[in-house]
Amino acid sequence: MTPSFVHLWRLARWGRTLARHGALRGIERDVLTPPTIRRFVRLLRFGARLPDQPAYADAFEALGPAAIKLGQALATRPDLVGEQAAAELFRLQDALPPAPFPAIRATIEQSLEKPIGEIFASIEEEPVGAASVAQVHRAVTTDGRTVAVKVLRPGIEEELARAIETYEWAAAHAELMGGELSRLRPRLVIATFKQWTARELDLRREAASASELAENMAAVPGFVVPAIDWSRTARRVMTMEWIDGVKMADRAAIAEAGHDSKALAALLVQAFLRQAIADGFFHADLHQGNLFALPDGRIAAIDFGIMGRIDRRARLWLAEILHGLITGNYRRVAEIHFEAGYVPPHHNLGEFTTALRAVGEPIRGLPAKDISIGQMLDGLFAITRDFDMQTQPHLLLLQKTMVMVEGVAAGLNPDLNMWETSGPFVKEWLRSELGPEAWLADRIVDDLRTIARLPDLVRRIEAQFPAPGAAPPPPPLPEVALIRINSGWRYAAVAVLAAAAGIAAALLLN
Repeated sequence: MTPSFVHLWRLARWGRTLARHGALRGIERDVLTPPTIRRFVRLLRFGARLPDQPAYADAFEALGPAAIKLGQALATRPDLVGEQAAAELFRLQDALPPAPFPAIRATIEQSLEKPIGEIFASIEEEPVGAASVAQVHRAVTTDGRTVAVKVLRPGIEEELARAIETYEWAAAHAELMGGELSRLRPRLVIATFKQWTARELDLRREAASASELAENMAAVPGFVVPAIDWSRTARRVMTMEWIDGVKMADRAAIAEAGHDSKALAALLVQAFLRQAIADGFFHADLHQGNLFALPDGRIAAIDFGIMGRIDRRARLWLAEILHGLITGNYRRVAEIHFEAGYVPPHHNLGEFTTALRAVGEPIRGLPAKDISIGQMLDGLFAITRDFDMQTQPHLLLLQKTMVMVEGVAAGLNPDLNMWETSGPFVKEWLRSELGPEAWLADRIVDDLRTIARLPDLVRRIEAQFPAPGAAPPPPPLPEVALIRINSGWRYAAVAVLAAAAGIAAALLLN
């Protein structure tokens, strides 16, 4: 276990880097920040020349790969880091200098247990993309197919492990301070972040996620998932079909290629809703750099390291919440929050309904370009504080991805109305899941499962109430009042009791 002084040294060094980029200014000025942390921040920035505007993305890039991944996670929590910081971190790009190709070659050969010449006819030494965890090279297989080869950076596992251990230590101590920090559950944020990165460090799991998503999206011909080359995939190397398309981030190229931006935006929203609501398994990193417009008007996605799952009950809640917001049925939205346990039961349902209406009504029916994200987020975060709503771990990834998808879609079509685009899909899915046919199907499935459990139930009843002639069950043991022993005498008392038990057993056996 790493000593506390090592964690403190790392935090001080990281904090100094953040302070020099002005990234701690919001924490220092926030009235909710505990005085101890505020004083610590002032100490970190002592003597530094601060920029006029905080450079959050630059600060996290300066800290290295682990901080970049943490920055991406924090971009989904404006309630934790503030709206300005979240907006800046949301633009954080995994643009890092690539690892030297000899190290990449060694990783490929060690992982696939063959010389690289037996695996690929050719491979470009200059990567097409270098991210915080891995980098991608274009290659041609020995059978003539063009593929993308993703390789983990050398030493990335150890670097992330060290950083995450310190993040956990810091989050635990921050949560002990109570108050607003306790409600925001920083330990849960770091635990979720740790789970994300663990998945990204095994490229076989990413390949499996891509394969599963491809099966689920077969019914949506406009959304493409590259095929995995399993014979050239291992824990630290993944090979998949090469995608020839225009990155969604390059708006000029999309327009030059003659793509229908409005159609692409609608297709992206519909594909995401299909994944999140209908299937409960969704690509959770749908930013512009991971999406391509293909020549035939389809959309292709890459980078399946971060995926999200939602069970059926949570999906029903989510769909009902979306439908309630679309139709203005704030009462039902409020009821779902109470039923799901998102709002503690001691709060008033009517008051929560009114609070939701105050946030929802100003933006209903407006295109994305006319919606003030700042005002909306401010209203939503005020609700979470006023009604003691804690972070929901199963919704963290979903919240992040919904913001991403809306941002990409709005960039393609500024007049996009998310409510109108998602409304028909959500309404139809709810009808299929909550209608009379769905109720009857669920009832039949539940009854069949109950019938299948009957034999086991009978066996457990017989075990509890054996037939006449069987060995009688042991008599019930009397309750014994236990003596509460101070920790200083605990081991001595246990030793005395053990000795007494041994003497008693010897007397009984003689």
